[in-house]
Formats: sequence, C-alpha cells, structure tokens
Amino acid sequence: MNIYDIPVNNEKGESYQLDVYQGQVLLIVNTASKCGFTKQFTQLEALYAKYKEDGFVVLGFPSDQFKQELETGEEAANFCRLDYGVTFPMHELIKVNGAEAHPLFQYLTAETKGFLGQAVKWNFTKFLVDRDGKVVKRYAPQDNPLKAEQEITKLLKK
Repeated sequence: MNIYDIPVNNEKGESYQLDVYQGQVLLIVNTASKCGFTKQFTQLEALYAKYKEDGFVVLGFPSDQFKQELETGEEAANFCRLDYGVTFPMHELIKVNGAEAHPLFQYLTAETKGFLGQAVKWNFTKFLVDRDGKVVKRYAPQDNPLKAEQEITKLLKK
C-alpha cells in the first residue's frame, strides 16, 4: 500500500483517491477550528499560495478527536475559508488515532513517529510527503508551518 491508494472524502463527502496529487509535494495537516493553533491556517495558506504553481498542496483534514472542531467537515471548511482565507483542499471530519483512525492517518503515523510515539498528540500535526508519495518529515503541532518551507522548496526542486 502507498499513500496514493488511499481514498479520502472532500468537505462535501465526495470520495476521491489521493493519486490525483501524484507527483506533487504534500503537507497533510489534521486541523481544528477551535484550537489555540488555529492561527496556523494563515501560514498554511501562505505556503500553499506561494508554492502551488510549483507542485505543492496543503491538505486539511479536520478532526474533532481532541474536542475542538465544528460538527462537520463542510462547517470547518467554511470557517477556514471565511476567517482565514483558506483556498487549499479541505476534507470531511475524521479520526486521527485509535481503531477508527482514517486509513490516511494510520498510514502517516506508521511511517513517522512523533516526540511521544506514533499517535497524533494534538491538532495541527503536519506530515510532509515528497513527489514520490514518501512521508519525509513530521512536524509537531506547535511548529509554525513556515518551519517546513526550506524542506518544501528542497523537495520541489527534485
């Protein structure tokens, strides 16, 4: 199994395969609308706007696993768009940990380990994926997304 085999649902619940992003650099983030890190949407959008023409995309996956999200993915996406000007793809509400974790986050956490092990410890954990679909780095929730910029530019040049 690779990342491109994993189906996901967009914010409206429509299913698609991640292979639509094959050949692009991805920053996959579990998001939350009512979190202390919610302001990171500003930096995530800035990175997306700056590098999307070069083959970079941010993928937001709202999760209420930490009790800080709105009721649906569509509500979360609307909040992000209205309050933070987000234009990158947002998805349905998912679980990021446990037996009910979305297959994407099962894959991402199996490929990387955070400071305290594999589990996603909080909202705004960020996973950087190269053009070949390999998870190359995991960023902690408190890491400003701009911290990933140097690594993103390096991967875009490959």
